[in-house]
Amino acid sequence: MLSVPVDGAQRGVSSPKDVSFTLVIPAYNEADVITQAMTEAVESLQRLVTRFEVIIVDDGCSDETPQIVEQFAAQDSRVRLLRQPRNMGYGAALRRGFEAATTELVAFTDADCQFHLDDLRYLIELADQFDVVSGYRIDRKDSSLRRFCSWGYNTLVQILMGSPIRDIDCALKVFRRDVLVNILPNATGFFANTEMFSKAREQGLNIVDVGVRHRARAAGHSKVKLTDVPHTLDSLLPYWWKMHFAGARPTRESDVSPLWTWMAGVGVLLLAALILGANLT
Repeated sequence: MLSVPVDGAQRGVSSPKDVSFTLVIPAYNEADVITQAMTEAVESLQRLVTRFEVIIVDDGCSDETPQIVEQFAAQDSRVRLLRQPRNMGYGAALRRGFEAATTELVAFTDADCQFHLDDLRYLIELADQFDVVSGYRIDRKDSSLRRFCSWGYNTLVQILMGSPIRDIDCALKVFRRDVLVNILPNATGFFANTEMFSKAREQGLNIVDVGVRHRARAAGHSKVKLTDVPHTLDSLLPYWWKMHFAGARPTRESDVSPLWTWMAGVGVLLLAALILGANLT
């Protein structure tokens, strides 16, 4: 696997890559941080690529987020706003943004400014060789509890789905648009990442992950709720069952043996209980 230097000390300066690029940013009540998110996106992308747009998807915000985006977009035509009719969920917001993109490369990140967007340079470079490039968080700046829950979910996904990705929900990913259109998520919630990567493996796409730096949330608070955990698991388990036992087998052989698959089916509820228990403490 590849790794971006944590302190950025080894990063060189290069000319913008001659490619068209879309960055999708779902946003739900992010008025405290959305200006910073848009500013950092524009400043980074104009250094990294020759042509780009930033799509902010308003997922039914009840605060001033859409108004702030509209004001920003009025000053910079490279930023545009898409509005969901109501709060439809993270996966639905991603899909809306992906479907609106028309560029060669399409990426997404979250509105909480937890990533250094200059690190997209490494993902963009790898997009010449891979269909999907996923970040994984180096020295993650979240609470111990949240890191533990993330480890538990990643472990489940790796066992059940045979996923090679170490940080499935890292919100810094780049896709070639010609393959992205075939792996769009149907899940409306946080299962969207897992679904997309499962589809990518089923279709035999080339996937790689690369380390990216991580920092504490700039402002506001996380939109991940306790109730999202069982909902995500409730999506994962039927999807796993269909993939392995209902005839929808992937075209690429799983790296996981049948024994591990069955053991995971037995143990998944225990792991789920452990993750949920950690959230309750």
